Amino acid sequence: MTAAILTTMSDPRRKVTSVTIETGEKDFARLADPYRRELLAHCYRMLGSMHDAEDFVQETYLRAWRAFDKFEGRSSLRTWLYRIATRTCLTALENRARRPMPADLSGPSDDPGGMLAERTDVPWLEPAPDVAIAAEAADPATVAASRESTRLAFVATMQHLPPQQRAVLLLRDVMKWRAAEVAELLGITTAAANSALQRARAKLDEVAPNEDEIEPPTNAVERELLKRWSVAFEDYDVPAIVELLTTESVWEMPPFATWVRGAANIGTLITQNCPAKGPGDMRLVPTAANGQPAFAVYMRDPDSGEHKAFGLQVLTPTAKGVAHTGMFFDTSLYRHFGLPETLPRSR
Repeated sequence: MTAAILTTMSDPRRKVTSVTIETGEKDFARLADPYRRELLAHCYRMLGSMHDAEDFVQETYLRAWRAFDKFEGRSSLRTWLYRIATRTCLTALENRARRPMPADLSGPSDDPGGMLAERTDVPWLEPAPDVAIAAEAADPATVAASRESTRLAFVATMQHLPPQQRAVLLLRDVMKWRAAEVAELLGITTAAANSALQRARAKLDEVAPNEDEIEPPTNAVERELLKRWSVAFEDYDVPAIVELLTTESVWEMPPFATWVRGAANIGTLITQNCPAKGPGDMRLVPTAANGQPAFAVYMRDPDSGEHKAFGLQVLTPTAKGVAHTGMFFDTSLYRHFGLPETLPRSR
């Protein structure tokens, strides 16, 4: 599924022509800064974490600046930066566990109203804000393919691949590098690079959710769905929330390993575990993550009365309702989205 989608992306490699290599810091920044956003997206796809992606993009630029006087222009500056970023990520992944979603660890809960199993020892997958990683391109096909390659489901399935296969698939299917270029970067043969790509595609087809069968909503249907979703949560109207879910909707909520399937079960989960008590306890602020609609949820503090950061919802809307909700309770993610920790008091 994912391989077929990603191969539609046009070749974005732009050559730096007639460039005199200048070694000053300002000259490096002028030439390299235009690639920062796409390198952040690349590192995020590799690592599954915005916190880590930001750190390793910074490391990439530091390494590139230190070596800039040795850059001879035999490849594009963009390609050179991707080489450094990929190697940096691969080194980081050598001693790191993959970042799962709850459904990667166990089956759905058979007691949606029961105690939640929190796992603070797991390095959970993190969502990424569109404002930081969305492609900036005039070509709609390039933008659409970039969005597909950062969708939460795609990044989650990437975590099932060994690091080298992850790099091969991203460089070949997303970046459109030639097999020989990938082989040179990784220090392997072209045949080995092609074999790694085949294994990566096969694994993704095995573990990826079959989103091809999900009928996407029209823009008008999606806008209405999201409007009703926001109202239902702010009114704490659980029956209304359940109506907006598909029959087999899935609700996952890192750092809790507990997850549930089915609209009715999700309703029970919210009723039994959400700290909201009634209308006005929650306020939702629309945002976008992983090329998908999202909401920042703020919960009223019973002592101060202020609405404080509570969690980020990343939704998969369909023509029949919301098919998947990733509810991320790590409020440190709010800064990546440019979101405040506390909302101004409503008048």
